[in-house]
Amino acid sequence: MNLTQSQLAKYMDHTLLKADATLDGIDRVVAEAKQFGCASVCVNPFWVPYVARLLDGSGVATCTVVGFPLGASSTASKVFETTDAIANGADEIDMVINIGELKAGHAELVREDIRAVAEATHAGGKLLKVIIECCLLTDDEKRLACLLCAEAGADFVKTSTGFSTGGATVADVTLMRECVGPDFGVKAAGGIRTLADAYAMIEAGASRLGVSAAASILAELDE
Repeated sequence: MNLTQSQLAKYMDHTLLKADATLDGIDRVVAEAKQFGCASVCVNPFWVPYVARLLDGSGVATCTVVGFPLGASSTASKVFETTDAIANGADEIDMVINIGELKAGHAELVREDIRAVAEATHAGGKLLKVIIECCLLTDDEKRLACLLCAEAGADFVKTSTGFSTGGATVADVTLMRECVGPDFGVKAAGGIRTLADAYAMIEAGASRLGVSAAASILAELDE
């Protein structure tokens, strides 16, 4: 694979979700995303109004997280987080599924949890990515989660929060792409730190990458 810097940047959600993120870190990520032309900047909800103002007119979207990182919030709270984030300027929502309920076999509850957030997101004309936290699931559970995301009206299925026991793997991205078909979004996130990592995920079927190291990955193309 041989992408230009601008082509690769368009795959990237430049991400800063650490609990101890400060204004300096947010400013750095926003500046880097604007410099390279990333797809979005992904931050915790507190930072959405500030980031949306900085990114206005730049062509870089403002992304935030809902039910993060555990997914065990009530559906009502996830919907509130979504509508609040959109009102504050978010363009994209990355929600976490109810992982325990998926593993318990309560597929209908998981589907309706996603559907409620999808409806709230799309009512605002925005994009929904659904984090299934692959590291906690069996392959059959991953397949079910992908099916539920598609049935519930999400736009993307996403591998990981980056806050659990593992991040994106080529095997998981391949499985997810096979499950959702060629036209559904697949986001790989967690542990993507090098150009080789990024290329491997794209070749496996990822259409978006969640990365905190966007600048250093893109700099590898200049070396």
